[in-house]
This record gives sequence, C-alpha cells and structure tokens, in this order.
Amino acid sequence: MNQQTLSMRLERVAAHVPAGARLADIGSDHGYLPVALMRRGVIAMAVAGEVALTPFYAAERTVRENAMTPWVSVRLANGLTAIEPEDAITAISLCGMGGETIRDILDSGKARLSGQERLILQPNGGEQPLRQWLMEHGYRILCEEVLQENLFDYEIIVAERAESVTYTAEELYFGPLQLQARSPAFVAKWQRILRLKQQILRNFAQARQAVPEQKVEEIARQARWITELLA
Repeated sequence: MNQQTLSMRLERVAAHVPAGARLADIGSDHGYLPVALMRRGVIAMAVAGEVALTPFYAAERTVRENAMTPWVSVRLANGLTAIEPEDAITAISLCGMGGETIRDILDSGKARLSGQERLILQPNGGEQPLRQWLMEHGYRILCEEVLQENLFDYEIIVAERAESVTYTAEELYFGPLQLQARSPAFVAKWQRILRLKQQILRNFAQARQAVPEQKVEEIARQARWITELLA
C-alpha cells in the first residue's frame, strides 16, 4: 500500500469522502489516504493528524515526496485537536482503531465538531459502542459496509448530524443498514462470530471457576441474536 495504491479497506473509506471535501484524517499513519485523494483531485485540502512521532514523520515524508505540502497539513496532535476553525473541515476520517477509541476521540473533541461534517469511520471492532455514541449525539448512519481483507473483517460507518434517530439494541449491535442489506460479507462475518460465541459459552460451561452470570447472559443473548439473524 502507498499513496497511489491504497488497501481495499482504505479504498472503500475513500469512496465515501465527498468530492471537494476539506478532509481531516485523524490517526493518518503514513498519510496515504489524504495524499491519494489530493492526487486524484477528489478533495480541496486535508489535515493529517497523528499523536505519535513515528507515523507523524512518516506522514510528513509522504506529503513532502508527493509535493503536497501546500494542500496537506501534517499536525502532531491528540485526536480532533489537530483541527482548527479556519480549516473549515467538511469530512473527518478515523480509520484502523477500535470503536471505543474512535468514540473517545469524538467525545473528547466534541468542541471541534461543527456538526456540518461527514464522519467516515472504520473501526476495528467495538462498532456497537461507537454506534451508541453516534445515536446519542444526533448522528444518523447514512451508509455501512463490511469487507474482508487479509482474513480480517472490517466495517465502515458513514454518519452525518441529522434529526434525532433511535436505533434498537439489535441495530446498534449489527448496524441498522447492515441488518437490511445483509451482504454476503456481513453474513459470513456473523457466521464466524457465532461460532466464536458458541465456543465461549462451551468454555464457560466447562470452567472450574464460576463465570459471572451477567457475562454468561450477555454472550448467550448475543448468540441468540446472531442465530435469529442467520435463520
């Protein structure tokens, strides 16, 4: 993967960035996504935010080597503190982190959100608490997709601030749009997770020490939901 050839996961993220957007890519790593989108003429400008020095320097190098310095600003900053009001950001991407981490970044950076930007989120697990945060803060999920790359399942969640929306517990768990579309990748993902949940329940049953009843009930409920979904 480089600034010309993105991974399949980042290509799908890129597909949800609106034309002409002013993008903040938080946790930009090597800066491949904003540089690729600038090279393709998709976006007007970008901020690449990184909290760690090594990826910050890597992103700086990617931007410099592609002569994108006037249009892509690489900033060493924690989460959304990379964004300044004068950036007039219209899209924010957060990719390759746990859903809880993305949620915490959004929550601690709420003051930096104008409410006008599109959120393009690619959590590595923890989608449920992330969807919960979006719902509680007035974001409607516009698009969701599941893809598999290198034997890992990835989800992409695209959301914008809208009229308040309420999702059921099952919709928060599976994704409201995923539940409707039920793509082959989505079904395959939940078949794998069901096998995992069933193995966990078997392990609980054989455990020498008592497992907290609440934990057993939670896993059993999830297994029941998945079984019903796949039926």
